[in-house]
Amino acid sequence: MKSPFTFNHTAPINTSKKQPAIFLLHGMGSNEADLPQLVRDFENTHHIFSLRGPIVQKPGYSFFEIEEIGKPIRDIFDKIVTHIQAFIREAIVEYNLNPDNITILGFSQGAILAQTVALTMGNEISKVVALSGYIPEFVKTEYSKRDVNHLSIFISHGNYDYVIPSQWGIESNDYFEAMGAKVTFKSYNDGHGVTPENHQDLVEFLNKN
Repeated sequence: MKSPFTFNHTAPINTSKKQPAIFLLHGMGSNEADLPQLVRDFENTHHIFSLRGPIVQKPGYSFFEIEEIGKPIRDIFDKIVTHIQAFIREAIVEYNLNPDNITILGFSQGAILAQTVALTMGNEISKVVALSGYIPEFVKTEYSKRDVNHLSIFISHGNYDYVIPSQWGIESNDYFEAMGAKVTFKSYNDGHGVTPENHQDLVEFLNKN
């Protein structure tokens, strides 16, 4: 694939027909080994792609940089969104994926991107899991967005998140509901992380949808 991303890929047991796929986007300072543990239940049935952000951010990597909390640096963010869109579209062709069953799961920075990509790719994305993220204001007001009436999205946030305010998760829920998506929203008595209960709920969401 012609992509700026380093990534890990695992294939399902049966690859003789088009299979669903999950694309994983990690948080700031992490890497492509972080999130696959959340979707181990789907290793036998889904292609799983875990992307590494291209920017060195010790102790790991990031997908984009920020001016301050809630304000990604726009030109970097725009390019990464375009690269993720291209990666998904190329993967669908190269790995013979089921284009009607594409999921993006992201944590923190990855959740910001997952929500943005869903809004910009429309029916090319079936499901989203957005863990502790938000939608940048310029995405809401300036990006060209597509219909998400078909979309199922799981949004979760810690009530005591010290990195991204929990209110921003609530605002994401309200935004996607207003856009017509089918939203599952969960909050947890946690900070900026994924609790065992959160993990269980996201797996249940993916199984149901």
